[in-house]
Amino acid sequence: MSPPPLPQRLFLPLLPALFVLLWSTGFVGAVWVLPYAEPFTFLTLRFALVVAILAPPLLLLRRLRLASWRQAGHVAVVGLLVHAVYLGGVFAGVARGLPAAHAALIVSLQPLLTAALVGPLLGERVSPRQIAGLLLGLAGVALVLGEKLAPAGSGALFQGFDLGALALGLAALGGITLGVIYQKRFCGTVDLWSGALLQYAAAAAATGLVALAFESGRIVWSGDFLFALAWLTLVLSLGAVSLLMLLIRLGEAGRTAGLFYLVPPVTALFAWALFGDRLGPLAFAGLALAALGVALVVTRRG
Repeated sequence: MSPPPLPQRLFLPLLPALFVLLWSTGFVGAVWVLPYAEPFTFLTLRFALVVAILAPPLLLLRRLRLASWRQAGHVAVVGLLVHAVYLGGVFAGVARGLPAAHAALIVSLQPLLTAALVGPLLGERVSPRQIAGLLLGLAGVALVLGEKLAPAGSGALFQGFDLGALALGLAALGGITLGVIYQKRFCGTVDLWSGALLQYAAAAAATGLVALAFESGRIVWSGDFLFALAWLTLVLSLGAVSLLMLLIRLGEAGRTAGLFYLVPPVTALFAWALFGDRLGPLAFAGLALAALGVALVVTRRG
């Protein structure tokens, strides 16, 4: 079997790092947009824009390729889990006071949850080395965000947010975990762009119903809001999510899930750069530990 072309060999190793950088900005973006729009109103607008961007070229070029209505149903389920449930949980949780770093930390538990499920659901083997990496990654994340989870002298575990916000964060964790596994199990051969269009259409319908039922639909249009909307729509919804689906297709779901351990540390770095959140020595030690854990999960022996 001939090796892949040189550009492919050079570019593919960079995909995980690019994915982590892009994905981490989503948590900062949630904090950025919520002063201007309610969570499900914003997500419906974001998803509808993605559909409006993708649909014309796919229809014009006749690239809308789905093998059957059954396959279309599987793709729609992935859209509901990965976009409506995951992003809905994150944005609604942040709107109820859940800090972006806490949201990132909750979602970072995904590799452990995925590792527990991929064996019985997908038949993938999770090695002791990968389990050790998952535990190291969790320890690193705890070091990076430990002060945020238990502020000194606060005397409260959930300072600034309630159990409802925590439940929304856990719903986001469940959505992204099941979505990754479901994508790997049922949608591995679906055309990426056709699948993305249907996923976002299904998610827009779901979040739109929630927005109509529980939100006012009011948006405060401003330069900051438009910039955040453009970034989250073009870079996150089109760029990072497409990278996620590609990474799932190229490797096991368990290895792809391990990348999520780097998201909270990178989110903390973005928060430090943009908002002045301070990182101490323990946080930087946690960054190194999380990186080591991810390396054990996603790299192959031999």
